[in-house]
Amino acid sequence: MKSSGPAFLILFATLMATAGTGISIVAFPWLALQHHGSAKDASVVAAAMTVPLVFATLVAGTAVDFFGRRRVSLISDSLSGTAVAAVPLIALTAGRAALTVAVLAVLAFFAAAFDPAGMTARQSMLPEAADRAGWSLDRTNSIYEAIQNLGFIVGPGIGGLTIAAVGGVKTMWITAGLFALSFLAIGALRLDGAGKPHLATRPAGLVSGVAEGVRFVWNLRVLRALGLIDLVVTALYLPMESVLFPKYFSDHRQPAQLGWALMALAGGGVVGALGYAVLSTHVRRRTAVLTAMLTFGAAAVGIAFLPPLPVILVLCAVTGVVYGPIQPIYNYVMQTRAPRHLRGRVVGVMAGLTYAAGPLGLLVAGPLTDAAGLKVTFLALAVPILLVGLVACWLPSLRELDREPELAVDPAP
Repeated sequence: MKSSGPAFLILFATLMATAGTGISIVAFPWLALQHHGSAKDASVVAAAMTVPLVFATLVAGTAVDFFGRRRVSLISDSLSGTAVAAVPLIALTAGRAALTVAVLAVLAFFAAAFDPAGMTARQSMLPEAADRAGWSLDRTNSIYEAIQNLGFIVGPGIGGLTIAAVGGVKTMWITAGLFALSFLAIGALRLDGAGKPHLATRPAGLVSGVAEGVRFVWNLRVLRALGLIDLVVTALYLPMESVLFPKYFSDHRQPAQLGWALMALAGGGVVGALGYAVLSTHVRRRTAVLTAMLTFGAAAVGIAFLPPLPVILVLCAVTGVVYGPIQPIYNYVMQTRAPRHLRGRVVGVMAGLTYAAGPLGLLVAGPLTDAAGLKVTFLALAVPILLVGLVACWLPSLRELDREPELAVDPAP
């Protein structure tokens, strides 16, 4: 019997959890900046939110394939909510002075460490939810990624506005509440394939499970190319969003404008992701990927010159629109190439590649900003993004994006 209920529960949980993460991305570095106004402090805290992501995503994929998608999502939301709630609890019990850069870095580390498991679990349930609702994979991935981007509109927007209104510490109560709503939605979910997998299809162990996922991704040329591209681009872009933008708007005492800039980027992403289902019938996937990367690089270079706020908002929105179809395309490739019993690990490996170089970029960006200034650092990160897009135009493996995949088959239980 067809029912869209499970799909809507997954989408609602995704919106709540992503919005919570979006607030954290803004609030943790902002709280660090309140100590000495140093970009280095903000970059340390922001890096603490990315350091666990590589290992966490790899482990999350194996955990999803071993324990089951629904269970892992519930555990992830509860632990993430606890980590962010610790910020106002510490301030209440020990005073604001107890929230040093080191303490904030530790809490940011744990808040980020559990997010990938929830993301991987929810994303791994999409094909079954689409089948139950009678939706195509293109439509499901389009809506899912639009919801993700909407979360990054709601999250940073709430974060910037509430920091201005009530301060960064109290803002974390809202973050914890959003994770609680995600927990409740997944708790109500009933869906085939969301429970504990059959013994015959589970990974034999953590190391072997991760290795199996890595081998699958590495041996499939198109997934390998997409993963490595995301690794480089994320390493270059993440410092802009997590350190350079907060530093720029903090110097100008404009937390709400920081929220608007991130909301413009995510708002464009919503439009781009929602348009993907229609776009896919008219434009080749490879063309969409290359157009997105080249436009992203050009817009990043434009932002690097720190033009007036309206220009920054337009460039962020344009970037979001053209980049919106990217993740639905990535999702489609993973869902149609990987067998169901490997899906969690493939999602985890791809996400892990995306985050692998993030900490290095963040740790370099902070000191470089303090030494050379925001504009130089922006350019040092933006120009290579454009170069990656140019190199991608010559990669033969990306031509496989437009080839029909072979049917992925699970082993018999």
